[in-house]
Amino acid sequence: MSSATDAISKQYGEPEPAEPTTSWVALKGRIRHHYELASDYYYSLWGEHIHHGYFLTPEDTKEKAQLQLIELLLQKSQVAKGSTVLDVGCGIGGTSRYLAREHGCQVIGITISGRQVELAQKLSLDVPGAKKAADESIEIGDKGGSVRFVELDAEKMADFFDLTNEEKAFDAVWISEAMSHLPDKELFFRNAELLLKKGGKLVIADWFKNEGLGEKEMEADIKPIEDGMLLPPLCTQPDYVKYAEKAGLQIFSKPFDISKDVSKTWDISWSLVQNPALWAFAITQGRDGLAFLQSFRAMRRGFANGNFRYAVIAFEK
Repeated sequence: MSSATDAISKQYGEPEPAEPTTSWVALKGRIRHHYELASDYYYSLWGEHIHHGYFLTPEDTKEKAQLQLIELLLQKSQVAKGSTVLDVGCGIGGTSRYLAREHGCQVIGITISGRQVELAQKLSLDVPGAKKAADESIEIGDKGGSVRFVELDAEKMADFFDLTNEEKAFDAVWISEAMSHLPDKELFFRNAELLLKKGGKLVIADWFKNEGLGEKEMEADIKPIEDGMLLPPLCTQPDYVKYAEKAGLQIFSKPFDISKDVSKTWDISWSLVQNPALWAFAITQGRDGLAFLQSFRAMRRGFANGNFRYAVIAFEK
């Protein structure tokens, strides 16, 4: 980290100690509030894909690396072209649009943030040639793909969608860097199993803590990430396998750890947020805003020492 960028973060200090979350409902409220306020900033800094990049060469741009992550997930899951996909925690719809445009998928994206739905719809309609269909979806590209966005708590998705007709089930449930936000992960796996067709795929990219961490490593590296990123306690990769198998899913592609290949994301991110106006804005949002930006350092440190991990996994019904 350069002395210049370090000085900017130090100028605004460390956040006050976190107050214990009184309930998971309260935590989800904080998450919704964060994305309502920050999604426009995310778009201006990261572009339409609000997720890590998979860097295969030193020359890869963050934009290329972000698309390479999507393609890696497709490779590992073998989700077919033209599939029906539920994109959980879709953000502003970057992955949904890519799957529709490049692979002809019919995608429903869900997010807890109404502002993200607004941005996702606007960006989708801005795609050249895009048009609204009768069912309110937006047709994108020339491969028969479409997107539709819904404001919905992911933990309620099995109640929202019609499960009485197998034809309305999904070929794939896709969740990239969103499950770590969900308090009840076992509920998510059960819901995903209900929403999938027989042979359907659950496709996951997510953040994890390393196995066997002691209290010192947890306090130094994991707790600041959980605090700043508004996460319930992080899981290990074997935890997800256990939850999936308990829900009746089987491993299609075992956890593929790409921590070293995505860590550059946070070097780039740290340089992008070195703007005093952004830090001042964070301060106006209370301690959560400052904790969010300061957690970037913990992400970089956790990746560097191996305590914080990133992996992609696919399960099959």
